[in-house]
Amino acid sequence: MDRFARCKSLFGDDFEKIQNSKILLLGVGGVGGFCLDALYRSGVQDITIVDFDTFEITNQNRQIGSENIDKIKVEVMQKKYNCTEAINTKATPQWVDNFDFEPYDLVIDAIDDMRAKVALANKCSHKLISSTGGAKKLDPTKIQITSVWKTYSDGLAKKFRYELKKSGFKGDFDVVFSDEAPRCKDLGSFVGVTGSFGLTLASLAIKKLINA
Repeated sequence: MDRFARCKSLFGDDFEKIQNSKILLLGVGGVGGFCLDALYRSGVQDITIVDFDTFEITNQNRQIGSENIDKIKVEVMQKKYNCTEAINTKATPQWVDNFDFEPYDLVIDAIDDMRAKVALANKCSHKLISSTGGAKKLDPTKIQITSVWKTYSDGLAKKFRYELKKSGFKGDFDVVFSDEAPRCKDLGSFVGVTGSFGLTLASLAIKKLINA
C-alpha cells in the first residue's frame, strides 16, 4: 500500500507539486519540528533544515527528537526524516545575507531571533512564511494566519512589525500568530500550542505550494 495514498486522495493532481517542491525550514524546535513532521508525512521530499542548537532536557515537554539529550538537533532530525538536508548553523543576519534562497519554493521561519527574522523578510519575503510567538499560551484555537501587518495581541509579532518598519521593509508576507494573552511571565510552553503553530505553518505551506 502506498503510504501517501490518503494524501493523494486529498490533494489529487496537486500532490505532484508537493512532492516536487523544495523547502527551506529555519528552526526545528517546538514549532519547526512539528512543521517538518507534517511536511514529511504530506509528501514533501526535499527539505533543508537549519538550526544550531542541541537538545536539552527542558525541550522534552514539546520538541520532537528531544529524547536525544545533548545531540545536535538537525543531525537527529535528518536521521529521523530522510527527506532532509541538514545545515548546522545559527541563522544570523550575516548568514541570511550570504545564503542563496533562489532554489527554494518556500522559506519557513520557525526561529526566535528577531534580527534574523527581519533579515529573512528583507531578503526573501516573496517566498516567506513566518511563525510568531507560541510560548506562554494554552489555547490552540486562538492561532490564526494573516499578514505580518495585521497581527494583534501578540508581543513577538508586535516587536516583529516594529523592527520591520525600522529596517525600511515595505513588503508583505503571511505569519502564524495567536491573539491569546500570555498566561505566565517565564518561558512556559505547551506542546498543544507550539505544535499547532508548526502544523499551521505546514498547512499554509501546502496551500501555497498547491496554488503556486
